[in-house]
Amino acid sequence: MTEGGTVRRVQTGGPVAHWAPGDQILWRYRENAGPRFHIARPVTVVRDDAELLAVWLAPGTQCVKPVLLDGTSPHAEPLESRYTKPRTTQHDRWFGTGVLKLARPGEPWSVWLFWEPGWRFKNWYVNLEAPLARWAGGVDSEDHFLDISVHPDRSWGWRDEDEFAQAQRDGLMDASLAERVREAGRSAVEVISAWGPPFSDNWQHWRPDPSWTVPPLPDDWDRTPAYMTS
Repeated sequence: MTEGGTVRRVQTGGPVAHWAPGDQILWRYRENAGPRFHIARPVTVVRDDAELLAVWLAPGTQCVKPVLLDGTSPHAEPLESRYTKPRTTQHDRWFGTGVLKLARPGEPWSVWLFWEPGWRFKNWYVNLEAPLARWAGGVDSEDHFLDISVHPDRSWGWRDEDEFAQAQRDGLMDASLAERVREAGRSAVEVISAWGPPFSDNWQHWRPDPSWTVPPLPDDWDRTPAYMTS
């Protein structure tokens, strides 16, 4: 992806190269218990180094999202059949005020920051997921259903526990993976309770570079990558 940002060429299968601020990459998720990608979001790199990858998902970005075969959102489907009805993907625009996503290498979650209109900070959101796998065009993961919402007063709460339980009943994760996800969540709670990074790093005061353009969604957004090693 090069429009509005420059991606430096990297040698796939070799040492990890870091993107520069302003580079445009893809942040993708594979479907659970399947090989296909069903979420793809073009984002702009804010920071990328050995400690942190930070990216900006701009309002109005064209993304790929999962939908039921009739085009309705899976979240409109009753929980009991939400993960068993056939799905496809659909292009849509990212709504709202944009999202800043933060991920540390090898960590089984990412932290998302949300704002209300006018840049009034709303909350952090801990998305429990597989550690990001890097490739020349971006990063890939698999969502693990369970999440944590963290509020400006530092209070927090579990999110989507019902979906996490249903995913196990529907065979989208086995008992071993479910326990690893729970353990990842407990580790995240320890960071929240200690108010460690990235919560203590004042990212809520960050603002995007006004010169950045909205990254385009490439036609081959679902291509199979060669992953890079660290």
